[in-house]
Amino acid sequence: MAKSGLPEKRLVNNPNNSVYLCSLYTFVYMNKQEKDPYIVFLSEIKAKIHLAQYAAMKQVNTTMLTLYWEIGKSIVDKQKQYGWGKSIVETLSKDLQNEFPGAQGYSARNLWYMRNFFDQYSENTKLQPMVAEISWSNNMVIMERCKDNLEREFYIQMSKKFGWTKNVLIHQIEGNSYEKFLLNQTNFDKAVPEKYKHPAILAVKDEYNFNFLEMPEGHNEKELELALMKNIRIFLSEMGADFAYIGNQYRLQVGDEDFYIDLLLFHRKLKSLVAIELKTGKFKPEYAGKMNFYLAVLDDKIKQEDENPSIGIIICKSKSKTVIEYALKNTSSPIGIANYTLTDILPEKYKNLIPSPEEIEKKLGGFIENIVAKE
Repeated sequence: MAKSGLPEKRLVNNPNNSVYLCSLYTFVYMNKQEKDPYIVFLSEIKAKIHLAQYAAMKQVNTTMLTLYWEIGKSIVDKQKQYGWGKSIVETLSKDLQNEFPGAQGYSARNLWYMRNFFDQYSENTKLQPMVAEISWSNNMVIMERCKDNLEREFYIQMSKKFGWTKNVLIHQIEGNSYEKFLLNQTNFDKAVPEKYKHPAILAVKDEYNFNFLEMPEGHNEKELELALMKNIRIFLSEMGADFAYIGNQYRLQVGDEDFYIDLLLFHRKLKSLVAIELKTGKFKPEYAGKMNFYLAVLDDKIKQEDENPSIGIIICKSKSKTVIEYALKNTSSPIGIANYTLTDILPEKYKNLIPSPEEIEKKLGGFIENIVAKE
């Protein structure tokens, strides 16, 4: 990409729409069984209209981001050419606000962000095209809060893929999602088809933050499930923007016996049912066997023909990395093991397990290359 401008690529504007579209998709999905063809027809037309509105908003934001890049470049160039100091930004801000009264975005602080935006990415050929695909507010958060380019790359990709709003992005950064991703434990490398392996890995975290529940430490699994249902919108936000809720205590009938999945979700982009089991204790190997059974039944009895194989997520209070590796070693169904916390603090023992920068780059590289190749 040339320094003079951002590439003309799709920009994710106002990721709130991603969450809304996911909810809209849930409505369409749940109406697949609707007998009245007009109800199905109406939901499809509504979805098309909202998608068209969303595309128009993205185009507007692309223009705005390109303008901010050019302003930032001009400030950097003129400071170098004339030796201007910091005061030029304050002066420029006042003159722009006088010329465009009521226009947003020309405060001194925002002009500094524009300058730093260009300065930080103009020489980075890898990240430069990526920043054009997320909102300006998310770019500001990432520039301000991320320590290095690998962490920035992670949050740029996550914002794009999951449609994170500014507040969700801040929550993810404060919740150490980057570090937790590096500790992720699934068997997706061997159990998930290549075409959607990397999106599946992105969809499952190593740790989920349930601090919004405000629950005491002595809670049981039923209490945890009910608390999540009472806070379903926040829970889905913590899971990721592409998750849609289907039901809790979802009944599976096998022969003359009934079995119940704690939570059943649907992942819009993966087009997969996602079974979630909640455990308030430490992970046990038999949990993987039970989940394997649930996934087999879902795929045989519930999954529709145009959907991908179901995925399982077992969320425990704690886990042993070695035990999980053995438990998933010969498991053919895609299962991820995560733990949950009721605080925002990443335990010190996990920080010591974070890979080296070289290992991080290798881990990020695989799914990022896959994402770029599909666009």
